[in-house]
Amino acid sequence: MKIVAVAALRDFWMRHPPAEQPLKAWYDEAKKADWKTPQDIKRHYGTASFIGGNRVVFNIKGNDYRLIVAIAYRVGVGYIKFIGTHAEYDRVDALTVEINA
Repeated sequence: MKIVAVAALRDFWMRHPPAEQPLKAWYDEAKKADWKTPQDIKRHYGTASFIGGNRVVFNIKGNDYRLIVAIAYRVGVGYIKFIGTHAEYDRVDALTVEINA
């Protein structure tokens, strides 16, 4: 899986250092993944939520942070749309939010 907008992850963990290792772990796993369907994601990330528009919400660091990624399954690309604290996530529209860098 090719992940687009990785700089948003780096920018986020610079502001939230406890997020660095969990985000790096998610990225390492995602770039090696071959997600063809939502079920492929759900098998590895049981707490992932599918919210429409091929967007997936990943809980990061025990749900301290939320990561929204739009997945283009056919071409194998994940577009980071949002990374934030749980409280920040609660204030956005997960279906339309774009990178909050």
